[in-house]
Amino acid sequence: METKVKSNGTAKKVNATIKKEVQKKLTEEAIGKTVTPEKPVVAKKPEINLDDRIQKFEKLRGLANQRERLTETLNELTKFNYNQDDSSSFHIRDSRNLEFKTTNTNLIKLVTTHLQSTLEQRKSEIEEQIVQFEL
Repeated sequence: METKVKSNGTAKKVNATIKKEVQKKLTEEAIGKTVTPEKPVVAKKPEINLDDRIQKFEKLRGLANQRERLTETLNELTKFNYNQDDSSSFHIRDSRNLEFKTTNTNLIKLVTTHLQSTLEQRKSEIEEQIVQFEL
């Protein structure tokens, strides 16, 4: 703190003017002159363009369609596994019309079991993507 010496020799503190300024500010705040109201902070979401939103919707629809097809295939495969008898046959044909045929029930059971587990795994992956999907 600074002190000033008057001409009569007594010391006067500058502290008095600082107190007056603080009192003035407090008074103004109490009256409401300089009170700046705090605005509530609202988190702004990034604006999504309509085309992007439609594209995301189409992607979600595609995932839902894939899940539906997998569910239908799994249902048909389950029906086949439970209604299978000794007269089953398995055929595979490629794009060049090369063909593989078998009536071996053990091989058919092995292939259908592996196919079913693979389809169930893929279905759970798609369901996970759908659950985590954000529009």
